[in-house]
Amino acid sequence: MTAASSDPAPNATQGLPSPPILTTVVGSYPAPAWLLALPSKPALRDAMLAVFKTQELAGIDVVTDGELSRFDVSHPETQGMIEYFISPLAGVGTAFSRSEVDAFRQQAGMQFRKKPAGVVRAAIGEGTLDLPTAAAGGTLTAKPYKFTLTSPYMLAKSLLDLHYRDVRQLAFAIADIFQAQAADFNAAVLQIDEANLVGSPQDSEWAADVLNRVFAGFAGQKGVHLCFGNYGGQTIQQGLFKNLLPFFNRLECNHLILEMARPGDAELPVFKDLRPEIALGIGVVDIKDNAVESPDLIARRIERAVTVLGAERIKWVHPDCGFWMLSRIVADQKMRALVKGRDLYLGQSST
Repeated sequence: MTAASSDPAPNATQGLPSPPILTTVVGSYPAPAWLLALPSKPALRDAMLAVFKTQELAGIDVVTDGELSRFDVSHPETQGMIEYFISPLAGVGTAFSRSEVDAFRQQAGMQFRKKPAGVVRAAIGEGTLDLPTAAAGGTLTAKPYKFTLTSPYMLAKSLLDLHYRDVRQLAFAIADIFQAQAADFNAAVLQIDEANLVGSPQDSEWAADVLNRVFAGFAGQKGVHLCFGNYGGQTIQQGLFKNLLPFFNRLECNHLILEMARPGDAELPVFKDLRPEIALGIGVVDIKDNAVESPDLIARRIERAVTVLGAERIKWVHPDCGFWMLSRIVADQKMRALVKGRDLYLGQSST
């Protein structure tokens, strides 16, 4: 699926804006109702234009396509976080027996899924996966564009592996495929989303190496989003960021994008021991709550983070996670509040 025109856009080399704290979104946006009702390639392109324009009007500094590049009308409830990346791969089957489903349910850390995303029956290859085409959505905006993909660690854990029989080997095999395509992403920022590792900190160091394998193929800004999961407004994983400090310090990335509005900011002091070259993005908007934060509340959350960690560390503010489960009107109001709160904080801190 070609999501946008093939005309070149400046996003691949475009520098980021100049404010000392940048606003962004984690990635997803609620699919417009008219796209769900009458899905087509032209409608998808129009929907992406609407998502970009909505972020631009809200004042968001680094925008995404709402993850509509992976939209699947058959599975609108998931926005393709897992299946979009898994289903096209060679060596992965998406039909499985009852016994295979039972075997998957015995795997640790994926109890929230009833079935595997697929079954690995042979060495995996890229198959028909075409991430550079998905990343072409950045041609529809003049703003710096961020492309998001799911961590190979999380993807590997969502599969029943009958070939490698080693989650590490499987995760690195997926990472190699992503790395080979990442050089052709037309994006200013590449964000890898990891929503499973919080519950499995024992895997943190090798999981970081998996993400680094992907980043090695990308020349732009690199970010890692870590959260506790969100499905139906529910937290999926239980854990603490302090248990993942070795993971954070092993990452070869420019910044983190962390969930902190819903769980609170009690763990901010943990990041005093984060490598100084990694900037911090803090979640200041709760996406599991329909109430729209006031700009003043957002400014206070930013002020608290800067007080604890210093202005040189806090470089991004954003929602905790994606907006896809909220209504559009709520998501739009939260984005406007995010920008106003950031601007309020910067105005106060400069006086």
